[in-house]
Amino acid sequence: MSPRDALSRGQRDRTSRHAAGPRPVIDPLVFGLAVATLVMAAAAALLGPGPGAMVPSMAAVALSVAATTVLLHDRQLRRRRGERLQMVLRAVQDTPDPSIVTTFDGAITFANTAANDRIDAACGVDAVEIVDWAAAFWLTDTAAATACGLAADAVREGIVRTEVCEVRGGAPCWTRITVRVPAETQDTLHWSFEDITADRVREQAMREAQDRLVSFMDQAPVGFYSVDAEGRFQFSNATLANWLGLSVADLIDGSHRLHDFLVDVPEAAPAYAVIGGEVEPLAIDVKLRGRQGRVFQASIAQIVVRDAEGAVHHTRSLVRDLTPERQIREALRASEVRFQRFFEDAPIGIALVDANLCVTEWNRAFESLVAVDGLLAGRPIVDYLAEIDREKIGEALSLVLGGGDPESPIEVHFHRTSAAMRIGLMFARRMEGGPGDGDGLLLQFIDHTEQRALEGQFAQSQKMQAVGQLAGGIAHDFNNLLTAMIGFSDLLLMRHKPGDPSFSDIMQIKQNANRAANLVRQLLAFSRQQTLQPKTLVLSDALSDLSNLLRRLIGENIELKIHHGRDVGAVKVDEGQFEQVIINLAVNARDAMTEGGTLTIETAAKTLAAQTTIGNEVIPAGTYSVIHVRDTGSGIPPDIVDRIFDPFFSTKRVGSGTGLGLSTVYGIVRQTGGYVVVDSPPGKGATFSIYLPAHRIEREAPAGQEAPAPASADLTGAGRILLVEDEDPVRMFGGRALRNKGYEVIEARSGEEALTWLDEDGGQIELLITDVIMPRMDGPTLIRHVRERQPSVRVLCISGYTEERLRERVGLDVDVSFLAKPFSLKQLAATVKDVLQGRSGDRAGRA
Repeated sequence: MSPRDALSRGQRDRTSRHAAGPRPVIDPLVFGLAVATLVMAAAAALLGPGPGAMVPSMAAVALSVAATTVLLHDRQLRRRRGERLQMVLRAVQDTPDPSIVTTFDGAITFANTAANDRIDAACGVDAVEIVDWAAAFWLTDTAAATACGLAADAVREGIVRTEVCEVRGGAPCWTRITVRVPAETQDTLHWSFEDITADRVREQAMREAQDRLVSFMDQAPVGFYSVDAEGRFQFSNATLANWLGLSVADLIDGSHRLHDFLVDVPEAAPAYAVIGGEVEPLAIDVKLRGRQGRVFQASIAQIVVRDAEGAVHHTRSLVRDLTPERQIREALRASEVRFQRFFEDAPIGIALVDANLCVTEWNRAFESLVAVDGLLAGRPIVDYLAEIDREKIGEALSLVLGGGDPESPIEVHFHRTSAAMRIGLMFARRMEGGPGDGDGLLLQFIDHTEQRALEGQFAQSQKMQAVGQLAGGIAHDFNNLLTAMIGFSDLLLMRHKPGDPSFSDIMQIKQNANRAANLVRQLLAFSRQQTLQPKTLVLSDALSDLSNLLRRLIGENIELKIHHGRDVGAVKVDEGQFEQVIINLAVNARDAMTEGGTLTIETAAKTLAAQTTIGNEVIPAGTYSVIHVRDTGSGIPPDIVDRIFDPFFSTKRVGSGTGLGLSTVYGIVRQTGGYVVVDSPPGKGATFSIYLPAHRIEREAPAGQEAPAPASADLTGAGRILLVEDEDPVRMFGGRALRNKGYEVIEARSGEEALTWLDEDGGQIELLITDVIMPRMDGPTLIRHVRERQPSVRVLCISGYTEERLRERVGLDVDVSFLAKPFSLKQLAATVKDVLQGRSGDRAGRA
């Protein structure tokens, strides 16, 4: 239905419903008077002139006068109504809201300035010329239909109708349409259009804000409620209702009271209160029980609102479920306990320092590293370090504190007042908001002492191995030469007795050859390749036997003191090498005390329950017999203390030493299974501590068991000996020496030559003497071939290498005797006689 159709229909409805109204009274009355006048005039004409016609004539005149009066009154009424309408229209002419007057057919009869501007902007025509004014006001089809309905109602019922409609536009816009039938005209419609977009937007924003507030209140992580003076719930949010196991509607239906949910209801507490007495405002922890039986700890903050007379009206209450907070606190406490446990039990030292580099917190590992008496808190971290590290570490930590990144890790040395110095690796990290809410440092220390000791031992062993390989390589050639020199010197001495002019010259040659042999033995000793003959020694007896020799070595200006500890166990060592160790240390101490002093040798028993680092040595657990050799000299400078065991290292002037004394000590002790530790505070002398595994003394042989027969002084003998040696001088010396003692000697330059002789001659031999390392066929191979031919033959191996090295390298049989080069004529003759008589264990292997 179009707006015009709707308006026409409304007009007809209104006319039919108000036919007796004020406006329709005049028109029928004038029409009736006009008809009556016509009837009377017709009657007077029909009657003609005369008295009978007077009455109709007069009636017609009267009716005409009445009609004229009515018409004049109606015109005057219309004029007054028009004036009032004009007043109304002038009033709305300049209003900001568009306003128009239309006929019932929809034609615009009036438009104020705002309406004209709107229509001109929308349609480009004057208001009275527009046909569809609804489009000019951007009404949607729905809004236009609504406007038609409003107009129809206004015409039909004679009332003012108002409706809000959405209008067309880029953004949502609304207008309030008001339509009425002016009382002044009764035949027009007055329309006004008010833009209420801003109001609608504001109302929408208020509704959304209210919805958000309601949602926030309802779903807040805390509960809200209000109860009246009787404790009945008047308001609750969903959070509290959920905690109590009810819906909001059920909670505020009037059947539930506050005290229904309190686990412990205070005595004399008002129905609206959670405690007894009048305390306002209130904050207290209580226990609440929900409808499902869940009990939880809660905190309630409450304000009581009173009316004008002071009576309780309602409460404003806030509830916090303390369960999550307590769970968080418990988790935090457990986390702190775990962290503290990790912190305290960490295997590395940890310390926190403040911006002044003072210690604020530390763990047990750090306390063990520093081993300082007294409190650690508040002391500068550098106080725990050795003097040589303090300046360097202080600068490095200041750099980290300033945001720098120093070299990491940093090696530090701890100055310990109650224990030996420890070495650590320090890692430093800056902490913002550290101790005291300021910047600080997190320091982590790894105990590097044992690793450094192992590194030192490894480096020392590498040096020993390198020199040992050299020593072992040249020992064979040197010993062959020395064997010939010593042997031929012995042969010459057999012809040149004391008093002979050549005797002293020959003795000089032999003595220097023996010195060279001793030098080779030292090389083998510090490289741990020397043949040892361990035996059980009681330290007190061994040192007492050495005391006279030591006093002669150190001189009269040095006092020798020997102290024996209690319960010191015996040791199993090579007696000669043990004496060499003590003598070397004593000579070293003597050279350090140029102005005289005291040399103290002490013995002590020491049991280590666990692996222990002492100095640069990592010593396994066990029971040890310890020998301390202490002097009162100037001590060893710190910069060379790590090099004193290096071979050929010496601080003595040129020609005063070989640099092998302490290296020999180190090699012998380590080969024996012991450890050497040096302690030398600057200017306070040096102490060398030798840790040897304690050895339990075996019980004496039972009575009746025969002791080994002593070696005979007679070195002569008889028998056939096959001597195999690739070095001509050694072979020539050995053959002549043994022939002089009565033996038949067959000489061979190689193993192949020896086997050829055996195969061609076929004679029986009592002893095979062979070098071990020879070209083509070596000693062990020759021994196997000879024993295939003569299984019972006795064998004596001679070599410039040590016995242990040869047994590892070429696999000497256990029943093969060994004589190390260089050897003298007497040693050779004695060893051969012992082997032939079955006493090879007495002399074999003694150089």
